[in-house]
Amino acid sequence: METGFFSRPRPAPLAPAEEAAALKAARGLLAARLPSSRRGFLRRLTLGGVALLSGCSLRGDDGGDSVEQALMAISRFNDAAQGWLFDPAALAPTYPGSMITRPFPFNGFYPEALAPVVDEADYQLEVRGRVADRRPWRLAQLWALPQQEQITRHICVEGWSAIGRWGGVPFADFLRRVGADLGARYVGFECADGYYTAIDMPTALHPQTLIALSYDGQVLPRSYGFPMKLRIPTKLGYKNPKHVRALFVTDRRPGGYWEDQGYNWFGGL
Repeated sequence: METGFFSRPRPAPLAPAEEAAALKAARGLLAARLPSSRRGFLRRLTLGGVALLSGCSLRGDDGGDSVEQALMAISRFNDAAQGWLFDPAALAPTYPGSMITRPFPFNGFYPEALAPVVDEADYQLEVRGRVADRRPWRLAQLWALPQQEQITRHICVEGWSAIGRWGGVPFADFLRRVGADLGARYVGFECADGYYTAIDMPTALHPQTLIALSYDGQVLPRSYGFPMKLRIPTKLGYKNPKHVRALFVTDRRPGGYWEDQGYNWFGGL
């Protein structure tokens, strides 16, 4: 997510014809992901059907159209569909080193100069929630764990992408090491820059989800999330938190910095 994206003014309410167009577009996006045997459901989905799915009316007390409720219902339906279609064994594409984007762009909700400065000597990763071992982790302890590398594409919701080389600890290995309840539904993250987000457990256990400690063979730079970030190549960029200082395992779905402002929660590719 690039700096200031959500500081842009919110669009004006849609006219009825535009509502129908928005619903048609949403159906089309979902249809592209659904097997052909299931697409008939989308063809039958109307604003009334969305209201049924959401448990709310598309008409307010004053008889006016409630576009926001309709769009939120579509978003919730999209979340459910993405979770349903997610294959925890399917790998995101990987690339040769010759395709790495140089320089890899900074992305954040603030200017690069304001990226937090985290003192390595004081850093501790807090582990909370449904885990057996809640002791904090020092950065040296994370570096001592078995590492792997990946060259994958970061895709931003704003429309740009970049290929980078990330190294670190497979997140599934870390969760097992701390005795996380792998039957829990979510893992949430809190960051040193005030950012927060969460992912579903199948994504957390995906073999390419990584506690990233390095970038392109070097210690993770401050601009890219020092001392650690979550690299999740099956998710859009805003689901890849940087400067992570705490994680927690829970059955209650956490919010997120952008998700609480209307972004799709699942955020899958």
